[in-house]
Amino acid sequence: MASTYSDLKIQLMTTGENDTTWGTVTNTNLGTAIEEAISGTADVTFASANVTLTLTNSNASQTARNMRLNLTGTTGGSPRDLVVPAIEKMYVVNNGCSDAVTVKVSGQTGVTVPAGYSMLLFNDGTDVRRALIGTSVDEGGTGRTSLNANAVILGNGSSAVQFVAPGSSGNILASNGTTWVSQSLDLTPYALKATTVTGTGGLTGGGDLSANRTISIASTSNGYGTRTVSTGSPTGGSDGDIWYQV
Repeated sequence: MASTYSDLKIQLMTTGENDTTWGTVTNTNLGTAIEEAISGTADVTFASANVTLTLTNSNASQTARNMRLNLTGTTGGSPRDLVVPAIEKMYVVNNGCSDAVTVKVSGQTGVTVPAGYSMLLFNDGTDVRRALIGTSVDEGGTGRTSLNANAVILGNGSSAVQFVAPGSSGNILASNGTTWVSQSLDLTPYALKATTVTGTGGLTGGGDLSANRTISIASTSNGYGTRTVSTGSPTGGSDGDIWYQV
């Protein structure tokens, strides 16, 4: 009976087979097939098209058996697919191409590896899955490989987070009704408005409460001195006086 082969195409010899070459077969199983599956690296070259990897019944070196797949070549400005055999296997995929590559079993959805990223993936025999939680937003990540220094992070739905830069010194974080922005503090809506003060009791100096207007409160047991509204800096005055500069 002839040899059979495992999913990783390790040669499984039958009893009495290869009586003079079994050592060579065993060495190739151990030194090539198993080593590739555990720690091997193979380049997968794209040429503006999808790539499909297959395994044949041989314990000789095969790209699809390797633990780490290094994606190279040209994706042609479009996302591409890397189709792998439907067997249980771990992969470390390094996408050195300029476009995203989806690693999957034929007919399945797989996992998209962004350009410039490396990801640990697991092929469960049906499709390729993420072996570890990555940076994608739907898995609790930010969708980014780094964060902008000293910036405020804004949620962006299922897309990568956005940032608001500090802007100028003294800026505040404010809502514009749609999102958050860094802007200067505008006190115009809160400016002191003119109003009429009626002189009653100990209060004197009725009239409009405007710049350079002095309001005096009679000095009684609970008097508080003079209140002055002015565009200038405080001058003079006595204990208990308060000066409002506008």
